[in-house]
Amino acid sequence: MSLFEVRHDWKKAEIEALFALPMNDLLFKAHAIHRESFDPNEVQISRLLSIKTGACPEDCKYCPQSARYDTGLEKERLLEIEKVLTEAKSAKAAGASRFCMGAAWRNPRDRDMPYLTQMVKDVKALGLETCMTLGMLSTEQSQKLAGAGLDYYNHNLDTSPEYYGDVITTRTYQSRLDTLSNVRASGMKVCSGGIVGMGEKASDRAGLLQQLANLEQHPDSVPINMLVKVAGTPFEKIDDLDPLEFVRTIAVARIIMPKSRVRLSAGRENMSDELQSMCFFAGANSIFYGCKLLTTANPEENDDMSLFKRLGLRPEQGPAAPVAHEANSLEEEQALLKKASALNEKATQQFYDAGAL
Repeated sequence: MSLFEVRHDWKKAEIEALFALPMNDLLFKAHAIHRESFDPNEVQISRLLSIKTGACPEDCKYCPQSARYDTGLEKERLLEIEKVLTEAKSAKAAGASRFCMGAAWRNPRDRDMPYLTQMVKDVKALGLETCMTLGMLSTEQSQKLAGAGLDYYNHNLDTSPEYYGDVITTRTYQSRLDTLSNVRASGMKVCSGGIVGMGEKASDRAGLLQQLANLEQHPDSVPINMLVKVAGTPFEKIDDLDPLEFVRTIAVARIIMPKSRVRLSAGRENMSDELQSMCFFAGANSIFYGCKLLTTANPEENDDMSLFKRLGLRPEQGPAAPVAHEANSLEEEQALLKKASALNEKATQQFYDAGAL
């Protein structure tokens, strides 16, 4: 008999009751549900690359990439496809099964789309799952990315509807939900979660998870981020969240979204091995791997692998690329890079500082 049913009608009081369980009871329930749907000793690994950094027009109070805050971050132009491919190959060699590409935009513009879709096609040809986070997407943009083969699109809700206005004023909560709807309708998988430790109440953490769990279809991937406080942002001096509350958030996410991958995301640099271990037991089964998440620190790859070895965990093996597209020989890899280089050469005069617009 199954320990859970997939529901989309969670009441906030029900979720708050889960948060209030004694920790041992909560962890036992979450781990039992996790074990029913997933291999408890396998963790999906993703690598995240910033393909366009800084000068974002949004005012998210946690974000060092906002043009409204002086965080010392240097803005960068949209990366050329050849450079993205080099990073993607490195990620695959280091054990990543999914390659995520993020741009500091409110939304991509129509002239961005040919380069973005080509990035997707070329990264997929290396045998990696693909994910992008580019801000809001229209129906047409979602369809174009899906047509290029993009597997996942990330667009976080960040927090509860009630607390959202204290975090962001330049984009509505409904616009985030609309983007998720466009992504799902296009056939792509949804990656959506939030950030805890931003000064929100416990009820807001419950509210965030309620919004995610009550979507028509649960997100395929749910990143749970611990706020990384960056000097120059409005949240740089906010009080730290009790780490056990973070574990509770992971556990409750696992219980109410039993078949989603729950990603232990930003903030791991400041987490002890013991805290991360509790999160894995509570149901986290995905991480970002590598030394940086967009602009903030992340544990080094060797540290992750050392922890995995101590815990008896192993990386999930990603799907292989179709034989017709997989670059198995040096000649094929060189042809792929030559193709990307040709596109970059053609587009040289069209690359621009997207954040300045």
